[in-house]
Amino acid sequence: MKTLMKTAFTGFFMLVFIACNANNTSKKDLAHAETKNHENTTEQFIKVALLLDTSNSMDGLIDQAKAQLWDIVNELSYAKCNDKKPNLEIALYEYGNDNLNGREGYIRLVLPFSNDLDDISKELFSLTTNGGNEYCGHVIKTSLKQLSWGNNPDDLKFIFIAGNEPFTQGDVSYKTAAKLAHNNDVTVNTIFCGDYEQGIASYWKDGADLAHGDYMAINHNKATTYVATPFDDQIMKLNQKLNKTYVAYGSLGEMKMTTQAQQDQNARGYSQENAVSRTISKSSHFYKNSSWDLVDAEKEEGFSYDDLDKDDLPEALKGKSTSEIKAYIASKRKERETIQNEIQDLNLKRRTYISEQQKDDNSRLDNAMINAIKTQAKAKKYTW
Repeated sequence: MKTLMKTAFTGFFMLVFIACNANNTSKKDLAHAETKNHENTTEQFIKVALLLDTSNSMDGLIDQAKAQLWDIVNELSYAKCNDKKPNLEIALYEYGNDNLNGREGYIRLVLPFSNDLDDISKELFSLTTNGGNEYCGHVIKTSLKQLSWGNNPDDLKFIFIAGNEPFTQGDVSYKTAAKLAHNNDVTVNTIFCGDYEQGIASYWKDGADLAHGDYMAINHNKATTYVATPFDDQIMKLNQKLNKTYVAYGSLGEMKMTTQAQQDQNARGYSQENAVSRTISKSSHFYKNSSWDLVDAEKEEGFSYDDLDKDDLPEALKGKSTSEIKAYIASKRKERETIQNEIQDLNLKRRTYISEQQKDDNSRLDNAMINAIKTQAKAKKYTW
């Protein structure tokens, strides 16, 4: 039980439509439905559910998550399985916050599994912290029941739960939750925010061991440090060009373009290096915007220009014939691919530069998560 003290602090993930007046029932429905379209396909997924303690002493944890999101996404983008690049989906729960419903265990589904990196970034900057009761077993069980984990045995399915109160609190035993995770082929990794031995004494390690995961302890109040590189300015200039290749359409178009710009600004608000990491993520196969961008939408199975509502087209394409629209989209696609390849080439040089300047620090949230994922992914023949 933590001291009740409100702090105004921005934090982690929530779906754009859920953010405005959505109730818990609609969130649960969405959690069950969000992967319906790919559950029976041969596509492979890395699914990561983040369960974050947002009680009043966790400001540092949320701050690290905001600062390191793009580094985590980028590292996962290099993964391959059987020479294929998997997709990435991230879900988020917050728990242990007095602002949440006590009858539901002080737990809230903030974001069901989503591949929308802009939405993920948006919600990274939306949470607030407040004192509360942290029920680890309850939130693990809830995430296993509510989220659509799928049935593909080649998928990587991870829960990362972070906090600093005893793992034994609440009516749902963490042992019961760990057994449920094992039965669903989900690995539970525990991240204790504090002293390593204290985390063991409060059963965080036992929780990970029972669910075949890793136990980690991090200094959640440690400020994120970056290594500036000679390639950063070039990458940021390419980001401006990259944004101009998006062709917004439909009712979501204008709003999502605004969200994209806002998340660029949020990244820059942290540092130049954080903005660079976001740009690299935008150049990867994880950055998909088919719901509002015609360049990405055209690649989707079942897309047809004949189905486009002319009123949904941007001003630059209104009054154009289908052949003219196709030519315009093709030119934007070629331009985007050229820019993305340039960013990736610069990123190879940037990564080499950083590796020579910075040692691996397992007290950071991103390094702890990445190392755990890489270790566990070997069992399913994933490589980096």
